[in-house]
Amino acid sequence: MSNQLEKFGLRPYRKLDGTPLAGAQNRYTIAAGYATAIFQGDLVQPTGAGNIERHTGNTSDAVVGVFNGVFYNDPTTQKPTYKNYYPGSITPTQGDITAFVVDDPDAVFLMDADEAFTRADLFKNYSVTTAGGVTQTGISSVQLDVSASGVAATFAVQAIDISQDPDNSDTATSNANVLVRINNHFYRSGTGIA
Repeated sequence: MSNQLEKFGLRPYRKLDGTPLAGAQNRYTIAAGYATAIFQGDLVQPTGAGNIERHTGNTSDAVVGVFNGVFYNDPTTQKPTYKNYYPGSITPTQGDITAFVVDDPDAVFLMDADEAFTRADLFKNYSVTTAGGVTQTGISSVQLDVSASGVAATFAVQAIDISQDPDNSDTATSNANVLVRINNHFYRSGTGIA
């Protein structure tokens, strides 16, 4: 049976030791006027200015976690605004742009693979696609980039299991759901920002 095509970025699933993740997330800031949209489920990375920004697929930059929403004072409506995604180019009327990020280095996430993903593909390190997201839902369209894999520690994620969901576990076709952990995690690498 073919897998259902559903792109959703990285969806929090559990901790590496099998315990529930329990919705843990932390607060970060996005620089006022940052032009790139960040969708719920996108990987984010720290910047030298003390903020976060969207992680671009196929780069070796360390990842701090997975974006889970944003709060800011909307410059147009003058109202406090919570969204699943940061639309880009926002300069709030007052206060910071507060991002919520699942940043536990032991978090495990569910991801959709962009090609067929077999058991032999497990335990490799992977990049993610550079897709954007859907503004109506605020959900990321990033997928596991099966063609960009290897053993380098600089790959963004590592595949650790295939979903047991009968609608998304067919390894003979594309779009199987895969459990991943952040491989190149900023809090594990020990490298700071210059």
